[in-house]
Amino acid sequence: MIELEGVPELIDPVMVAAFEGWNDAGDAASTAVAHLEREWKGEVFAALDAEDYYDFQVNRPTVFMDGGVRKITWPTTRLSVVRIGGDKPRDLVLVRGIEPSMRWRSFCNELLGFAHELGVELVVILGALLGDTPHTRPVPISGTTSDTDLARRMDLEETKYEGPTGIVGVLQEACTHAGVPAVSLWAAVPHYVSQPPNPKATLALLNRLEDLLDLRIPLGELPEDARAWQVGVDQLAAEDSEVSEYVQTLEEARDTAELPEASGEAIAREFERYLRRRDGGGPSSGGHATADGGEGGSYLRDSPSGRTRPPKPPKPETGTGPETGPDTDDEDSSED
Repeated sequence: MIELEGVPELIDPVMVAAFEGWNDAGDAASTAVAHLEREWKGEVFAALDAEDYYDFQVNRPTVFMDGGVRKITWPTTRLSVVRIGGDKPRDLVLVRGIEPSMRWRSFCNELLGFAHELGVELVVILGALLGDTPHTRPVPISGTTSDTDLARRMDLEETKYEGPTGIVGVLQEACTHAGVPAVSLWAAVPHYVSQPPNPKATLALLNRLEDLLDLRIPLGELPEDARAWQVGVDQLAAEDSEVSEYVQTLEEARDTAELPEASGEAIAREFERYLRRRDGGGPSSGGHATADGGEGGSYLRDSPSGRTRPPKPPKPETGTGPETGPDTDDEDSSED
């Protein structure tokens, strides 16, 4: 049994998790949880034993100097807790780490042990995948669950994905088998500009999390960073006619696929988010999973300029994966 000392009794706790690695294209998901920790001043109360889950030749420890003394930071997964104030206070248990190298079932069981001890009522796992989506359009976010009732109540897709999976898919299924409601939120990151960071994808994940949990997340400088990121990619694409043509092809495919979305529900959701923000005041490594379940690297790279050039564009298809979001849904591009 896990003994937790120094952790107060939590109010309606929700666990929000993200893991660096295959399920984290553009570092979008792990950066989202890091943002929550920073904005709400999360306090770490537990860390998993690195020896149990990580191959240090894959995820190497780092050495740093602290007051003249050399110290080592080991790769691991840490848990922190933040309290959200307001009329209806609640707590978030934030889990941030690296996809484990081994013993995934034990890893998930240990996290579920913490969830049980803390009385967690819902687990939300964030992920990001590479997909055929243009950087000029809103980031597609897909919400999936294995729970039929949860899918209906929270307006989510019931996952039907089959194929390679990562720790996000494994943890979601572990939650399902343990009777813990679990949801995965996936952001689709343009495969032709996959280098981290991707603040636009991080922002989209946080906006969807706001809707899912009915809370307001302070966004700080993230909206400005997202705009600057898009301007920078626009400039790079404009310098290369092949890239510009490819982006235009993706835009046309995206716009055609989403024509029915440009009404009713989508507009209402955006308007509700705007009202919440106005009323609240104030600011509010390796390969990655792809829409077909494979691994993708970074494309836009052409020395000596450092720009990225996509491969010969395949014929774009809408909805390339069974689990991706509105446009490129493939849940964890590997996950379920």
